[in-house]
Amino acid sequence: MHWVLSLIGSDARPAVTPAVVDSAASALSAGDATVVEIRWLARGIAAEIVFVGERPSAGSAAQRATRYAAVDCVVQPAAGRRKHLLVADLESTIIAQECLEELAAYVGKRVEIAAITNRAMRGEIDFEGALRERVAMLGGLAETTLQEVYDHRVSLNPGAATLVATMRRHGATVALVSGGFTFFTERIRRALGCDYDQGNRLEIAAGRLTGSVAEPILGRAAKREALARLSAERGLAAADTMAVGDGANDLEMLRAAGLGVAYHAKPAVAEAAAARIDHGDLTALLYLQGYRQDEFVAA
Repeated sequence: MHWVLSLIGSDARPAVTPAVVDSAASALSAGDATVVEIRWLARGIAAEIVFVGERPSAGSAAQRATRYAAVDCVVQPAAGRRKHLLVADLESTIIAQECLEELAAYVGKRVEIAAITNRAMRGEIDFEGALRERVAMLGGLAETTLQEVYDHRVSLNPGAATLVATMRRHGATVALVSGGFTFFTERIRRALGCDYDQGNRLEIAAGRLTGSVAEPILGRAAKREALARLSAERGLAAADTMAVGDGANDLEMLRAAGLGVAYHAKPAVAEAAAARIDHGDLTALLYLQGYRQDEFVAA
């Protein structure tokens, strides 16, 4: 069977040098793998090595060979890498922030809420209960604060717009699924041109947040179910899908996708996912699919 080892760095730190690629190729050849081809996707940023051999031992050998470089290594089957559905977490994945924490700053509860968020994203506490507890602290906050946070505190992670634009240009469906709030998912969906969004709804009365979130709360199961539903609606097999996220509530979705990518994720999530990106930006998901940099669509 043919496999591909992707070596991915970042624009900010072009660490994928010829020496790094040669080291990875040598590590593959020193084991039970036969290197078939080396392809450059972006000089200094991304390359891939096609090989025949055993996936587990090959991946481990390549990681050992590149461990001192700021390079992400991912091994996957060579066939079927271009995906027709991308399901992406929103907060700390497509955008750089956790919106609930940004809202918390307006009520002087950022430290307390951030601590609960971190425990929930590491999988240490129940997501649904943690969300209710955090939202309760926002009771009385003016509804207009939501727009203020969106306008002044929310920013896309590097590569997000290019990722979405490129995949949609090539016919893929892109969905945002969040344990956060529809106020933000809807706006980011429109801004990026995504096809679908899903999130939780904050309850508002008389222009202020009540401190409650509408039931049912959408957490990890809802993300996996969205992936399954969107796949079925489009007649796609699991192998045709990709999911990306950073927290424990993304794990079921990542495991169900053809390629689940932990993006700058919490340690437990990164260790459990089939692929992890620790150094690259979101265009790494394009390189994983074999896109060359000159195929990217500028957003």
